[in-house]
Amino acid sequence: MSEKAPTLPRLQWISHGSAEYAAAVTLRRALLRWPLGLDFTPAELAAEEVEQHLGLFQEGQLWGTLVLRPLSGVSWQMRQVAVAGERRGLGWGRLLVRESECRVLALGGTRLVLHARETVIPFYEKLGYQAYGDPFEEVTLIHRAMSKELVQPALIDMPSDSAE
Repeated sequence: MSEKAPTLPRLQWISHGSAEYAAAVTLRRALLRWPLGLDFTPAELAAEEVEQHLGLFQEGQLWGTLVLRPLSGVSWQMRQVAVAGERRGLGWGRLLVRESECRVLALGGTRLVLHARETVIPFYEKLGYQAYGDPFEEVTLIHRAMSKELVQPALIDMPSDSAE
């Protein structure tokens, strides 16, 4: 008897306050906050209402998440990127980042900034992000500011079927 092949991951923009949002907060707590002895305050979570929340699901379970915060003008901040340990190395973090770039472009943005922990700088560099400024401490860890200028993908001209 053969095992059922796993379904492909599904990206979904989720609403603040929804059950999916609660699952994303739980994942972010477990991966990004509790290991540092930190937690979210009610005010921090309330402030996320104006942000865009992305979830990565497989077979109904949330395995990854990312938050986009609008800044001034055409700039957005990517933050709280997390993929569960057993799903790391599968390209799912890259899927989250690429989808967030498309979302920012669709909303009229052209620049993404982030604060990367030192351990993940190579991940973002592979995706075209560049570090700038001096290292700094945030949530007890050394980070670097990184950014990427986003461009709309070029449309491909398809040949027509009719002779001209």
